[in-house]
Amino acid sequence: MNKKIKTEAVDFLFDAILCLKSREECYSFFEDLCTVNELLSLSQRFEVAAMLKNHKTYMEIAEKTGASTATISRVNRSLNYGNDGYELVLTRMGTDSPAGSADNGEKG
Repeated sequence: MNKKIKTEAVDFLFDAILCLKSREECYSFFEDLCTVNELLSLSQRFEVAAMLKNHKTYMEIAEKTGASTATISRVNRSLNYGNDGYELVLTRMGTDSPAGSADNGEKG
């Protein structure tokens, strides 16, 4: 864990997130907390992580998500050398890819 982010304020934020009980509550909280662009950037990084874990190429990921190769590379570095946070969450979700990214375009 990065000691720079371990603060009382970050703990307070994470405790708040852990209190959320539904997707609708998440939408309400995160729409108040983040700008639209911040939230879309976070979701894009998470989608990139899932696609990398699914062995998609940088080109496939860039075309699907609109992420730059720099963003894809940063996410890949986190997957390979980070704190295994992406792995933890993707495993707990029971999926390696976000809903709607199946090759047939159907939502899962």
